[in-house]
This record gives sequence, C-alpha cells and structure tokens, in this order.
Amino acid sequence: MKAVKFLIDFAAVFAIVFVVNAIVVYLWNLLRHGQGAFDWEITFFFAITLGIALPWVERMQKKEGRAAGGTP
Repeated sequence: MKAVKFLIDFAAVFAIVFVVNAIVVYLWNLLRHGQGAFDWEITFFFAITLGIALPWVERMQKKEGRAAGGTP
C-alpha cells in the first residue's frame, strides 16, 4: 500500500509542478525573448525531480514523527 500512495503522491506533485513550471517558462521566454516558447526538457526535469523528492521527504518526516511543514 505504501507504493500505491507514493505513486499517487508522485502523480499529483508531478502534474502540479509540470503545469506551473510550463506556465512560468512560457512567460519567462515571452518576457525575456519576446516570443512564447516552452522548454519541455527543463519542465519535465523539475516535474520528475520534485515529483520524487517531495513525497519522499513527506514520508521521511512522517517516519520520524514530525508533521509535514512543521518545525523540527
């Protein structure tokens, strides 16, 4: 069951980070270069990295008995 929860958390974080990062990269290219363009490589990189890291950190915090986002 832990693997299923991790996959669900990964999918949720991946989707959120992917959409937000795609919008930010598009707007950055629009403002910086004058043309809207997506950089799919960096968008997927951040989405996969944070999709793995954030659920893993949350799991480690729960394992140690701390609430996510709380003070140590």
